[in-house]
Amino acid sequence: MAWLARMGRGYSRALGGLSRGEQALMLALPLAFFGVFFLVPNVLNLGLAFTDWSSYRDEIQFTGLENFQYLMSTDTLGHGLRVTLTYTVLVVLFQNLLGLGFALALEQSTRANRAIRALIFIPVLISPLAAGYIFRGLLAYDGVYNQILSALTGQEVRIEWLGSVEWTLVIVAAIHAWKFFGLTTLFYIAGLSTVPGELTEAARLDGAGYWQTFFRIKWRMISAAVTINVALAFIGTLNSFEVILATTGGGPARATEVLNIYVFQEFGNGVFGRATAMTLVLFLTVLVLAVPLISFLRRREVQA
Repeated sequence: MAWLARMGRGYSRALGGLSRGEQALMLALPLAFFGVFFLVPNVLNLGLAFTDWSSYRDEIQFTGLENFQYLMSTDTLGHGLRVTLTYTVLVVLFQNLLGLGFALALEQSTRANRAIRALIFIPVLISPLAAGYIFRGLLAYDGVYNQILSALTGQEVRIEWLGSVEWTLVIVAAIHAWKFFGLTTLFYIAGLSTVPGELTEAARLDGAGYWQTFFRIKWRMISAAVTINVALAFIGTLNSFEVILATTGGGPARATEVLNIYVFQEFGNGVFGRATAMTLVLFLTVLVLAVPLISFLRRREVQA
């Protein structure tokens, strides 16, 4: 293996021997792509939020905080934030509980468990819109779920699964969690694989039960996986709306109208400035909530 070490040292010397001009040249292309395709569009987005940009006007004029005042005056912003945050918390909770449960059940690397791991990852590969339309058909008034319940109970069952103002958001959040829990499960399995077997074996020899071993040893040692899963689910859900669009479109009675649904509707109506203002609000919401959450989870890792 000595030749590998020599090769590694050779590559290090070669990379370290680049001049400042050569290093700057190597960074120029990725920085240019970052600036053109990410930085510039976001700066323009920031500016357009303060204009009357729409498909009904020939010119774009600066209007200050008018778009934000409109959002506040119609309760659109407050309602959208409440629904978005509730939906996000539900998805994070469902997705992590489901992922952790499956990870514990499939922790051992047997042939059957590996096959099940592959199967539960299939929903991750499905388009969120496709998953939403599938469940929209399954949960319809005359859908498969009601037909199964009718067959089991012996009487006709006609439940409006997506028609309840109180429960539709919970059902759609569960669909979203089902869509992505396979990825969460894999992260938890990876975290569980780092737990030394000697520790769990010693705990069992000391008389600790399964759940005592989990909470006192495994839960502490998979804190990095918890951070990744919670952060990804939280940020991803705040920025997504495809499942809601396919299942309810924001209804019934605006019960599932998250911020991105409003943005989608306003862009469809041609009121681009107002929609852009809402995207700015969403960006600030993600920033204000995600940074403290990730910081808290990182501190928890150190304490664990």
